[in-house]
Amino acid sequence: MGENEDGMHHFDINMPYNSPSTPIDYSPFSDLFEMPPYMSYSPSSNPDDFRQEVPPTSTVPTGSTFEQNLGSTSRMTAESCLDANDMVFDINEDLEGTTVVENDEVRVEAPRSGMEFDSMADLTAYYKQYAKQEGFGVRKQRTRKDDEGRAVYVTVGCARGGKYNPTNNNISKPRPTTRTDCKARVNATLSKNDKWVFTTVENVHNHITVSPKKTRFLRSHKHLDEYSQRILDLNDRAGIRMNKNFYSLVVDAGGFENLQFQEKDCRNFIDKARHLRLGKGGGEALNQYFQRMRDRNDGFVSNMDLDDEGRLRNVFWADARSRAAYEYFGDVVTFDTTYLTNRYGMPFAPFVGVNHHGQSILLGAGLLSNEDTETFVWLFRMWLDCMNGRAPKAMITDQDRAMKSAIALVFPETRHRYCLWHIMRKLPEKLGSHAQFNAGLKTDLQTALYDSHTSGEFEESWGHVIAKYDLHENKWLQSLYEERSFWVPAYLKSVFWAGMSTTQRSESMNAFFDGYVHSGTTLKEFVDQFDNALRKKVELETMADFNSNNQTIPCVSHFNIEKQFQRLYTNAKFKEVQRELLGLMCCNCSLVSTEGCILKYQVFDEISTDDHIKTLNFCVYYNEEEVEVKCTCALFQMRGILCRHALRVCQFKKINVLPDVYVLDRWRKDLKRTYTLVRSSYDDQRDRTDAQNY
Repeated sequence: MGENEDGMHHFDINMPYNSPSTPIDYSPFSDLFEMPPYMSYSPSSNPDDFRQEVPPTSTVPTGSTFEQNLGSTSRMTAESCLDANDMVFDINEDLEGTTVVENDEVRVEAPRSGMEFDSMADLTAYYKQYAKQEGFGVRKQRTRKDDEGRAVYVTVGCARGGKYNPTNNNISKPRPTTRTDCKARVNATLSKNDKWVFTTVENVHNHITVSPKKTRFLRSHKHLDEYSQRILDLNDRAGIRMNKNFYSLVVDAGGFENLQFQEKDCRNFIDKARHLRLGKGGGEALNQYFQRMRDRNDGFVSNMDLDDEGRLRNVFWADARSRAAYEYFGDVVTFDTTYLTNRYGMPFAPFVGVNHHGQSILLGAGLLSNEDTETFVWLFRMWLDCMNGRAPKAMITDQDRAMKSAIALVFPETRHRYCLWHIMRKLPEKLGSHAQFNAGLKTDLQTALYDSHTSGEFEESWGHVIAKYDLHENKWLQSLYEERSFWVPAYLKSVFWAGMSTTQRSESMNAFFDGYVHSGTTLKEFVDQFDNALRKKVELETMADFNSNNQTIPCVSHFNIEKQFQRLYTNAKFKEVQRELLGLMCCNCSLVSTEGCILKYQVFDEISTDDHIKTLNFCVYYNEEEVEVKCTCALFQMRGILCRHALRVCQFKKINVLPDVYVLDRWRKDLKRTYTLVRSSYDDQRDRTDAQNY
């Protein structure tokens, strides 16, 4: 049995069944469970074993035995099981409450008039046991109660009793039916001494019965035992898909024929289990979740926006760890609503930053019912209040007018930019029909965008592309040009973006919850999987901290500046420095001019593209008095990593140690950040009520 990243155990479907050489480890349940009865029929010596042995013929099951044998996704009392409305069902309906006889070798005598039972539960358990061995299903057909509401008469019979009464109006597609008006049944009354007595018995069926081995397909004999329920639930929490989850039970049991349930029953159970974890109703479920989080951590903040009729409209929340992390990494934030939409039509809107390892870190989240300016204003204000009124210095979003207007209203001092990845992936859709799209147009647009160092250079190159390909009437390109200051790198070089403007960052943000939530995730399921995703993120950050402090990446040069960053930066950020150092071999610099203490260098950088190598020219300015270096590529200003062009000049000037201004605290591994000490709401499942049950 393997263990996933959340510490949860699940079955390996490739493990040989009950192989002595590869013993199955039931360690999470070893003190509570024995092997399933379909793997071993030896009587249990454990008095706490939840599986009850089938009583001998002469023994009538007790009420507690019936209740435990009555397989269900939730515990049901005998009285509730025997309510008339609950017991009239078709075997094709979903599993709700059944019982089973585990041992086919134990047989009970046929029903006869005068048989007595201590309770209705005993009566029902006996008849189901008899029905299983004879190969037919059971349903309760009718009950009668006295003036005090106590049941005094009951009829339990074959599940194929009664006549087919179609409810589907489409007569061309009738539903299959099992009803044959079978008369096999028993009638029982409550005697004066409170015993249930069979008054009339009919044991003859008007249809063929099935073999006991095939009764597992009959609804009344399906039984999803507690052992299987726990395995299903734990594997589901670990993110294992249902088909693999179910097949692990098949392998464990030694084949389909040894299971008393089908995959559909497992799906029904998991669906109910997910709902039960959060209570009933989406809004109420979230409210309960938020209350639990607040009880666990005083720093947890949530807001629920209801419409005039009291229906859930928008939600915002942030836990204490996210709020504390914002103090360190709240300078640049990505906000994206394009990734996930659940069944309620509420876009998931996370506020995502980047930590000292370059990993995505959650800084708050929302669920929105609408994507208009009013909704975004509400969410942004909730988030701003949560972060003590401190707005981010820079924010990256999709190209959305409502979002743009809301940011201008709530964060007027924040530098807003559009995600370049979202814009560039629209090129084939918007311009793919152009005859020269793959014959120069696409490449020329990318050259104008990425090779322009200044806004003037971009505007000149853009105009050349528009004229060359006759795109003056293209409204999409016109709108992009009008908003060029929101997405063209040449206009954004003076702002620190922490590397979050790249394609890699956008894809990483979109993958924040991959494997945990998806477009079919319901509101009730959402927060459990949300917790799992965040717990995994915290674990990855903890692991990266450990590796950075206990593993050293060897230097690739004798450059003392490399050793400086090796000593101070996290491994992930030091690798970025090394990439720039390796690029030094492609750079050639020469002194162009001198004005006082300011030296101007020209650096030629050979860059390899998909099909050729091109040479780009960069200007690097060096202040001899202050030991300051600045490149027109502005990599340091945008990403916080000194570029190869600036490093080439430093190498040329024989600088061994860079000033502190070029060593950002943001990327350092030797600093103790207090947010890592904050106990998050999702750190430990042991305090959760639903976790205690498992």
